[in-house]
Amino acid sequence: MLKTILITVLIVAISMALFSVKILFKKNGRFPNTHVSGNKALREKGIGCVQSQDRESRIANPHAIAERRIPKKTEQEK
Repeated sequence: MLKTILITVLIVAISMALFSVKILFKKNGRFPNTHVSGNKALREKGIGCVQSQDRESRIANPHAIAERRIPKKTEQEK
């Protein structure tokens, strides 16, 4: 059991070291931006991420027509 855990930790540590080679050894190295907004081709097509679209849709529209609410009748009014 202990041998399996040590091997697993060793594999994870080696993987993390290999993933971070570019960051550690390159000047101003950083992870690539894989977010939809970081992709120039998608931005040109007008494609955005769901979170950005949701945030934009929640902004109040100044041209929207306010909806009327009809109050419910109470027991006494029936």
